[in-house]
Amino acid sequence: MGQEHIILYDGVCGLCNRLNRFVICRDRKGSFRFASLQSHFAAEAVAAYGKNPRDLDTLYVIARPGTPSESLLVRSEAVFFILRELGGLWCLAGVLGYLPNGLLNFGYNLVARNRYRVFGRYDACQIPKPEDRDKFIEVEDVSSRAL
Repeated sequence: MGQEHIILYDGVCGLCNRLNRFVICRDRKGSFRFASLQSHFAAEAVAAYGKNPRDLDTLYVIARPGTPSESLLVRSEAVFFILRELGGLWCLAGVLGYLPNGLLNFGYNLVARNRYRVFGRYDACQIPKPEDRDKFIEVEDVSSRAL
């Protein structure tokens, strides 16, 4: 894994699935992989950092997994990390990540509380397109069960 980063997202959230498609379309370096928070992989990874694996309101990024500098980024910090890593014009939006964490997480939490109402909720984790499956961890385990 080394240089890849792993986005841990709510697999039934319409907004989270849109974020994945957004990243896949713009990730020219192939820097990101994805795992649903409902997967065993994500539950173990989140718990290893002392976080609640049942907290589906939080987006996580495991930055530089498997390296000495591995870290878990949470909420707005994760969002702005993704934007900076995508580079190009998205890097400019990532500059907003330098605003105070309290302000950024207030905005993040507001969106998180309303995301199902605004962006919808699926009955089960979405199955990625065949050409993108190699970017997802534990697709078979998660996609086949209703949540």
